[in-house]
Order: sequence, then structure tokens, then C-alpha cells
Amino acid sequence: MQMKTEVVVVIGAGGTGIAIARRQGFGKHILLADFNETLLETAAKELELASYKVSSRKVDVSSRASVRALADEAASLGSVMQVINTAGVSPNMAPPERMLAVDLYGSAVVFEEFERVIAPGGAGLIVSSMAGHMSSPLPPEHEHDLAFAPADELLKKPFLAPDAVPNSMVAYILSKRANHLRVQAASITWGKRGARVNSISPGIIATPLAQHELNSPIGDVYRAMINASPAKRMASPDEVAVAASYLLGPDAGFVTGSDLLIDGGVIAAMRAGLLPSPA
Repeated sequence: MQMKTEVVVVIGAGGTGIAIARRQGFGKHILLADFNETLLETAAKELELASYKVSSRKVDVSSRASVRALADEAASLGSVMQVINTAGVSPNMAPPERMLAVDLYGSAVVFEEFERVIAPGGAGLIVSSMAGHMSSPLPPEHEHDLAFAPADELLKKPFLAPDAVPNSMVAYILSKRANHLRVQAASITWGKRGARVNSISPGIIATPLAQHELNSPIGDVYRAMINASPAKRMASPDEVAVAASYLLGPDAGFVTGSDLLIDGGVIAAMRAGLLPSPA
């Protein structure tokens, strides 16, 4: 009896997504997705040249129809064993409404759509951000909505309305907090399918995106975080991939609904008063 092909879905073809794809996808079928078709094509070719089996598809995580089509394609390729969502926009790249559409709503849609197709024994992972640890506790009813409200109702909530979210940094922090809460809620429903789901919250990772931020008007904020942290450096995408490998693999069989903060101690420095909190 021929074994069914194992499928690894990686949403986001940037530095972190590709590092995870390289570590998780060899000998499996990688379905690589991104909104940026040029980046997607380049990344897929690099993996193919390194002897990975790859399919690619454009996806807009802020569109349920687009995410549903991606999930359906993944299921058509074999057993969907791993789903890694690294898609997101940074505070310096997008206005608040786009931030909420991609990083908050989009993340919730990925959880909902891939819950339909994840195989028993499978695992999901969202690459969130240390920013999710920067907010003060939200009102309990807001936290409940961020965790459990159907994705298509999320952006209709008054506390996420344009007049309630003053800037992109607040939208970013809210979105990443929502990722953590959503993972906890999704762990219950994914668990009914025999699958796990977790999040990783990286600090500043040495990718082109981080370089863009360092060279932007908020670059000094990033440098202050690095200097105040115990590690005093950025991390490589491979360090995130190692942590992802643990959470996606059998050694983490008892870990679900959890977040792993890998930030070099930036949040610790913030709580020690060595850095101002952006929240």
C-alpha cells in the first residue's frame, strides 16, 4: 500500500517562511503561498533547485475565498500534516485597516479554513510577534471576542473600528495579541481532529523586512530594543525555524494552544523598565 504524500503548507515566502520550509519540507510536498508573486516564484525556484518538491500559489489571507482555495489545493496534494502561517505586514508598511485585515482577520481565517483539511496528527503554527506580549490586559469581553468570534465578525467589533484603532502600531499589537488568543481557541477545535496548533512570537529577525524597518523612521526604536535586550542582537531566520521544528514535531505532542516567545529578552527588558512600552 502506497503511503499518502505528506503536505507542508507555508504561507509567506519571506526569510522566515523559507527557513521553516527548508527545515520541514524535505521529502514532503511543500505548498508555498504568498501575496507577492515575484517573491513566491523566486522562493519556489530556489527550493526546487535544492531538490525540494514544491507547488506554489498566490494567496491573499485577507480573502476567505483565496485561503479556502489554498486549503482545498493542499488537501488535493495529500495529507496536510503541517500548516505554517508567516504572512503579515509590519507597522511601517500598512495603515491600521490593512494591518487588521491581514494580521488579525487573515490569521483567524487561516485557522478556520485549514481546520477543515488538517490531518490527524497534524500541526499548525502561526509566526506571530513579541508585540503580542506588549499590550496591557484587554477587557475580558474583548479578549473573548478576539479568541472566539467567527472570523467574519471580527472586524465588525466596535473596539476594532477605524476610530478605535488610532495607528498602525496599536493595530499591530492588537493583531498579535489576537494571534495568541486565537491559537488557544483553535487548539480546542483542531484537537477534535487530532491536530495541534501553536504560535511563535519572534523578536527582531535578520530578514529584508527587518532591514527595511531599521532603515525607516522607526529604526531607532528597533536599535534601542536590540541594545536593551540581554541578547543584544537580532536572530537569524534559522533560529526561528529550529523553534518551529520543535512545535511542529513529535517532541511537542503535549504542546498545543501555546505561544513561544523568542525575542532575545526584549519583553523582559521592557518589563524591567529598560524600554518604554509602545502600548
